[in-house]
This record gives sequence, C-alpha cells and structure tokens, in this order.
Amino acid sequence: MRFDVITLFPDLFAPFLVQGVTRRAYESGQVDVRFWPLRDFADDNYRRVDDRPYGGGPGMVMLAEPLERALAAVRADRAAPAPLIHFSPTGRRIDQALLRELAAGPGALLLCGRYEGVDQRFLDRHVDLELSLGDFVLSGGELPALALLDGIARLQEGVLSDARSHQQDSFEDGLLDCPHFSRPEHLAGPHGEVPPVLLSGHHADIARWRRERSLELTARRRPDLIAAARSAGRLSAADERFLAALAI
Repeated sequence: MRFDVITLFPDLFAPFLVQGVTRRAYESGQVDVRFWPLRDFADDNYRRVDDRPYGGGPGMVMLAEPLERALAAVRADRAAPAPLIHFSPTGRRIDQALLRELAAGPGALLLCGRYEGVDQRFLDRHVDLELSLGDFVLSGGELPALALLDGIARLQEGVLSDARSHQQDSFEDGLLDCPHFSRPEHLAGPHGEVPPVLLSGHHADIARWRRERSLELTARRRPDLIAAARSAGRLSAADERFLAALAI
C-alpha cells in the first residue's frame, strides 16, 4: 500500500520511519510512504502557502491553490485512486477498527494541516475523511499522520516477530489488554511479585486470568467499551458473571 503525505515538514517523519519494528514495513515496501513538500507547489518567490483569514482574526490559513496543485501532482503520480485524509480536531477519532480497515486497503493521501487551518473550499472539494487523535489541539497534522502510519505498519504481515502479538492488543477484541510480566520473578519493593498463576504452566488458568484482568481493567477505566462489547454480543456468560461480581 502507498501513502502520500502532503506536509510543510517532511523531515519530521524521517526518524520514525527507520526506528523500531515498524521499519520492517517501510524497508520491505509493504508500506510505501512518499512525501510532497507543500512549498514546492507555491507560485511566488516567497513560496507562500498561507495568508490572513477573510473576516479577520488570529492566525493564518493554508491557501487552497498550492494544495490544489499538490493534490493534482500526487494523483497524477499514483496508479490507483485513494482517499484523501485530513487531520483535524473536528474529525473522527482514530481507533483500532479504522486502522484495520486502512491496513487492508490501497493506502491514502494524508494532508497535514498547519496554522489556523485549511481553506474550507479545498476541504469541501477534496477531502474524503477527517481524522483526529482526540479532544485536544496540536500544531499540525504530522503527529496524527505518524500515529496512523505506525498503527497501520504494525498490522502488516511479518512486521511483528510474532503474528499473534497485535491480536492480543488493546481494542482488538473490543477490550483493553491485560497486564504483562517478565523476569525477574521477584522485584524488590511494593508490587514486586509476578502473579502465581502466570508461573503455573496451566494454560487454561492463565487464559482465564488474562481474560478476567482484561475485563476488570476495561470495566474500571473504559466502561464504554464494556457496554459496546455487550451490545455486540462479544461477552460470554462467564464474562458477565465475572463483571457482575466486581465491586465497581
């Protein structure tokens, strides 16, 4: 799949594409990321891509015309069509279901806005989907774009050392992941012991403990996810008995 990133700051992406396990997705070409510096599509000597907003007020607005030229260049370079995604606080919140959907598709064009925002006429004409990391404001769309790319890259076959890893992640089954422990078995200080069940070698007991911890953590921190899982029929009778016994 291919992602084309329209941005004022392509250098922000470079360190993240060569670090960690997700670099395998980029090095193998499973996820092809190409950058389109927006100032290359300005038409004046100052390479201006923003101007003051009509109606007055603070901040600057990204101009529609350089964006139109950049978008035309990207689409002319792509062999297959793909949606244009704009990152904005007004967009749909990125979640695991969306990442899985995008990870199975042809990729996308990613528009990383800056300043006060993007000329609405460009958004109305061209944007297929607006996405947000959450209910807060960032300086631009580069960090949400990186988060999206990272989440998609780790879902590609062969990127994680164990193919089961992402299947146990938070949100994959609609719940938060259970706690995890490793060596040493005893750690000095409070909360220093590994739960005995994880040392028992009894696979059924371990699976039940992990499921119950996942249910408990989700019920305490994200009860909305429990409600959604219940509505979708993803909770078993044993799950419901365990949740009913929790003092929450």
